Amino acid sequence: MALVVQKYGGTSVGTTDRMKNVAKRIIKTYDAGNDLIVVVSAMSGETNKLVALANEMSEIPDGREYDVVVATGEQVTTGLLSMYLKSLGYKAKSYQGWQVPIITDGTATKARIESIDDARIRADLKAGTIVIVAGFQGIDSEGNITTLGRGGSDTSAVAIAAALKADVCEIYTDVDGVYTTDPNVCKEARKMEKVSYDEMLELASLGAKVLQIRSVEFAKKYNVDIHVRSSLNENTGTMVTREDKEMEGILVSGVAYDKNEAKIAVMGVPDKPGIAAKILTALSDANISVDMIVQNVGHDSMTDFTFTVTKADLKQSLLITNEVAREIQAKQVVSDENISKVSIVGLGMRSHAGVATKMFSALASNGINIQMISTSEIKISVIIDEKYTELAVRVLHETFGMQC
Repeated sequence: MALVVQKYGGTSVGTTDRMKNVAKRIIKTYDAGNDLIVVVSAMSGETNKLVALANEMSEIPDGREYDVVVATGEQVTTGLLSMYLKSLGYKAKSYQGWQVPIITDGTATKARIESIDDARIRADLKAGTIVIVAGFQGIDSEGNITTLGRGGSDTSAVAIAAALKADVCEIYTDVDGVYTTDPNVCKEARKMEKVSYDEMLELASLGAKVLQIRSVEFAKKYNVDIHVRSSLNENTGTMVTREDKEMEGILVSGVAYDKNEAKIAVMGVPDKPGIAAKILTALSDANISVDMIVQNVGHDSMTDFTFTVTKADLKQSLLITNEVAREIQAKQVVSDENISKVSIVGLGMRSHAGVATKMFSALASNGINIQMISTSEIKISVIIDEKYTELAVRVLHETFGMQC
């Protein structure tokens, strides 16, 4: 007998018929003699509806009340799924995040899990109950309902698996694993049997939407194996796990892209210590994350400072950056939304030279200009014109031999 945590995303529970199909899978796992915890998202589209309602009531919704509203989507799913399992004669019990409780910090809309009290869940499992937990939500030390950010149900599932030392955490989505790149962009994309935590962290942070990045961070920290599978078929998916020598032999494992990037350039910045920190501190104080950063070589005591943020943060970032630019007497601030980030990821980069040269040459031969570059031990990312995104993905996928 194993302890299994299963997570079902919004598409998997998007209708009552799909919930009934999910119930069949749950029952099959339970009848095989396993203890079972199921973490669910809101039904497909429900969170978007709730967000829209919040925005109708306030241009900038209060964070606390926003969390109260958007957390209700998962509450509906837990109740309906538990109700159906009970109607079939199975013991089931639903929990909201605050009932477990899943304790988070107090950051509205982007809370981080601090601890999980597993006593209630363990008692239910011992009694043979299938436990259904609302993903995406928790409660802070002041008793406020909190949410973990979009995609947070993945994090809930992995955190629960870690807290209860589950044997495996199965993440069910509308895709049947992690692919070398987006199959909608490159028809030669292939499903990977396994991928390391570090590679998945990079892929998730670079635009791959299969897993939420914080869920992978939890999995790596607590050695939780994640099996990414489709709820629409019985196919074996992709195992996200500890790296091994076989993984290290693959030069590039995947190509990711992200069109949700915008570039801001501060032109004519005084080339002296502390200027970059002044710009970035103002942004971080507003809870805005900066991704790629480039500072040109200074000339005549002046330089240019360029960075990227998400498109959603661009408007606020420009307001802040323009204000700082006036303070430091920079010449001008310009922005560009028509960019995207394309990246290659692979453990094999650690021990192979010439990967960047191969990447840049492939892009250049296809007329794709590189605007910015960022690297890590197992990743190379470039900013390019958005209109070349799909071409770049296909070119790099072929260049590094990732076809089926």
